Amino acid sequence: MKKNKKIILIILILFSGLIAGNPEWAADAIWYQIFPDRFYNGDQSNDPTIESMWGVWPWELQKQWYISPWTSDWYKLQPWEIANGNEYRYQFQIRRYGGDIQGIIDKLDYLQDLGINAIYLNPVFDSPSSHKYGAAMYHHIDHHFGPDPVGDTKIIESEDPSDPTTWKWTSADKLFLQLIGEVHNREMHIIIDGVFNHVGLTFWAFEDVIENRDQSKYFEWFNIKGNGLPDASHLNAFVELPKPFIAEEQIPFQYTGYVEDLPAFRQDEYGPVEPVRNHLYEVVKRWMDPNGDGDPSDGIDGWRLDVAERVQIKFWDLFGKWVKEINPNAYITGEVWWEDYWNNKQFNAAPWLADGRFDGVMNYRFADAMFRFFIDQEMKISPSELQQSLESIINDYGIARAMTIQNLLGSHDMERFASAIVNPDRWIDHANNLGWNPEFVTRKPNEFERQIQKNIIAFQFSFIGAPYIYYGDEVGMWGADDPDCRKPMLWPDLIYENEQAHPCDYSPDCDYRAHNDVVQVDSNLFDFYKQMIALRKEYPILNRGSYANHFVDDDHGIFAFTRSYNSQKLIVVFNSTGSNYNLPADFLPGGKNKWKLIGGCSDKKELKANSFAIFIHD
Repeated sequence: MKKNKKIILIILILFSGLIAGNPEWAADAIWYQIFPDRFYNGDQSNDPTIESMWGVWPWELQKQWYISPWTSDWYKLQPWEIANGNEYRYQFQIRRYGGDIQGIIDKLDYLQDLGINAIYLNPVFDSPSSHKYGAAMYHHIDHHFGPDPVGDTKIIESEDPSDPTTWKWTSADKLFLQLIGEVHNREMHIIIDGVFNHVGLTFWAFEDVIENRDQSKYFEWFNIKGNGLPDASHLNAFVELPKPFIAEEQIPFQYTGYVEDLPAFRQDEYGPVEPVRNHLYEVVKRWMDPNGDGDPSDGIDGWRLDVAERVQIKFWDLFGKWVKEINPNAYITGEVWWEDYWNNKQFNAAPWLADGRFDGVMNYRFADAMFRFFIDQEMKISPSELQQSLESIINDYGIARAMTIQNLLGSHDMERFASAIVNPDRWIDHANNLGWNPEFVTRKPNEFERQIQKNIIAFQFSFIGAPYIYYGDEVGMWGADDPDCRKPMLWPDLIYENEQAHPCDYSPDCDYRAHNDVVQVDSNLFDFYKQMIALRKEYPILNRGSYANHFVDDDHGIFAFTRSYNSQKLIVVFNSTGSNYNLPADFLPGGKNKWKLIGGCSDKKELKANSFAIFIHD
C-alpha cells in the first residue's frame, strides 16, 4: 500500500470572487445534451419529407423513403432501405426520426424531474441534414422543427438573408422562443450549437457562389481554389463540389471545407472575414435578445462552439465581447478536442479558456481519464496516474474554469458511454465505428458493466466541474460511434423492438452478429442518476468545494479525494477493481464516528468491488 505524500490542496477563499467573469450559474449546472431529431417527436405533422433532404450526402433524392419508426430495431433495414440496395452506413445518413422543438417542450417536465438545470442543443438552425451541422441559414430554426414547414418556407423566401432588416419570425422560430421561455420558467438554462467555421452546401450565400461563381456578392466569403484570396486558416483541406450541384455548362471548383458538404468560411487573422463576421454578429443578437429591448431574458443563455480550434482564436475574443455585452451572465463553451487524432493527443484547451474567451470546454480529457482508470484492463492506468491526469486538467485550466468546465462521458461524436465499458482497451473515439471496426461489440451492457458505469457516474458527480449527460445515457442507451450513438431516445411509455439485427446481416464478408437484447428504460440506472443529481444539489460542497488528493493505493486500485467548502469536508473513495478492499484505520481523519456516509457503500470499513463511498464531516 502506498499513501500519496504529495497532496495538492486548492483553496477557494471566496468562490464568487475567484470565478469573476464566469456565469454565476455555471458551477451549479447539471448539463443535458439533446440531439433534436432523436429526442422526441412531439408533432408528427411537421416530419421531414424526401424533398427536405436535398443538399446533403448522398446527394440524391430517394425513390422510396419514409420517416424511420422510432421504436424499430436500430440495425434492421426498413423495406425502402432494402429497396435502394445500399449498405447500412448509407441508410443511416438518410434516416430521419422526426424529433422537433415541440418534442423538447413536451419533455421539459421529464428533464426537470431528473434534476437537469442546463440544456445544450445540437444545431437547430435550418439544414437538410439530420445533425444540422451544415446550416442553410443561421437566422431561422429548421422549418421541420416547427409546426408549419410550408408556411415557414414562404416566409423565408420573402426575405433577403443578407439584410437583417428583412428577417422575419417563422413558426419554428416562435416555437423555439417559446421553448426558451418554458426553460427559463423552470429556472433552467439553455445554450445552442454555434457552427461558425463552416456551413452547408445549401447555405444561402454559398448557393449564390455555386450559381454565379466569381460574380457572386459572396464569393469572398469562401476560399475558392485559384481565386488568389488570402486565407489565414490552413485547418481545412480543399474539397470539390459534388457533381449534383454543378450545371452541365459549369466546370467543377474547389473550396476549403471541413468535409465536402461543409464549406468553410474564408478567414483572416480575426477569423471569418469581415462580411461574415458582420452577419454572425446579427445572428448572435437575434438569438440572445430576440426582441432587441436590451433584456436578454427572452434569449438563449449561451453557446457551444463547434470545432473552435479551426477558427482563428482572435475571433473568439470578438465573439465573447458580443455575447457578454448582451448578457454578462451567458455561458460560452467550446469543442476543443483533438490536437493529433492519429496519435491520440488531445488539446490542452488553456488558450481558449484564457483571457475570458470561453467559460468552459467539453472536457473529453476527463472522459479519457475515467475510461482508462475504470474501464480498461490491459491498458488500465494506476490511481497515481489518474491523479496526475486530473491534476493536469486543473493546473492547465485553473481553478475558476475547472469549476465550470463540462465533464462529459459521451456525446454525439463518440461511442456511447455504456458501450465504451463493453469495449475496454480502446482509445476514446478511435476504432469504435462499425464502418471502420466491425468487431466493436454492440450488445447491451450486463449487470457487472452497469456497476462500473455507476462507479464512473459517481466520480463525475462528485469531482470538480459540471456533470454532463448525453441524452439517453441516464436510461441505459448503448451504441457504437456515429451514427449508432444517435439512436432515438428511450421513453418508458413506448414499446421497442429487441435489438437483434447487425450490419453484418447485410454483408456476406462479415461474420459478426448481434445479441438479442431487450430495449427498454433501465429504471435502476435512471434512479441512480437521480440520486447523484439530488446529492449534488443538496450539498453545495460538490459544486463549489476545493479539491485535493486524499489517498491512492496503486496495489489495490483505490483512489480518493477530498472536497472542502466553508466548514464542511467531504471524502470520496473509489474501488476500480473486482475485489473488496478494507479501508485503512486512519482513512477518515478524527475517526469514523465524525463522518457521515451520504452515498455509495453502507460500510465505513470495507469498500466493495467496483464501488464507491462518499463521506461528509461538518
